Amino acid sequence: MTLKLFFQALTKFLAGLLLVGLLLFLPAGTFDYPQAWRLIGLLFTPMIIAGIWLMCNQPELLRRRLNAREEQHEQKWVVALSGLLFVAMFVVAGLGSRFGWYMLPDYDWITYPVIALSLTGYGLYFQVLRENIWLSRTIKVQQDQKVISTGLYGKVRHPMYAATLLLFLSMPLVLGSPWAFAVMLLYVPVIALRIRNEEQVLERDLKGYKEYKRQVRYKVIPYIW
Repeated sequence: MTLKLFFQALTKFLAGLLLVGLLLFLPAGTFDYPQAWRLIGLLFTPMIIAGIWLMCNQPELLRRRLNAREEQHEQKWVVALSGLLFVAMFVVAGLGSRFGWYMLPDYDWITYPVIALSLTGYGLYFQVLRENIWLSRTIKVQQDQKVISTGLYGKVRHPMYAATLLLFLSMPLVLGSPWAFAVMLLYVPVIALRIRNEEQVLERDLKGYKEYKRQVRYKVIPYIW
């Protein structure tokens, strides 16, 4: 663990926390938005735990996860679209709270399953971090990287995207906004574009990946996708 890596991780964490807070509470026009506070807790508490675990056990993996600069031209557009969707989702949820658009009842029957989905997404995320030491936020093949075909990777080829889909699609529902959920549904085709390009890179640069594709048929959701 290095001091530089610690401060880099801490800075990104605090910047993300501040950005999400601004995107939620400014459009809402108030801090009296309980669902927003709940989402912040659900997002950033596991993030702290994951960051501490990576810092202590896999600092190189943490360093790669902090590097978000894409080298693939197509992926730069995908990352930009994803960022735009996240901004729109938070803003729409905040505006809905402010102007009384239809919101899901708080602490109703849907609240707890949605929280469970969000935590399940984070649980899958932790497991992927444990299984794949070459995991990166950018699409490229690392030196000495090998195909992983066990654990979650024996079920689907992209378990990290399965985790993020669960997490990201549950976020607007935690916020109580069906309108924000409609916005985030657009994330599905965006992530499909990212996966298509990622698999092209892996087939070209990662030895054994073509055989792995024949072995594991599904990309994200077993028996469906």
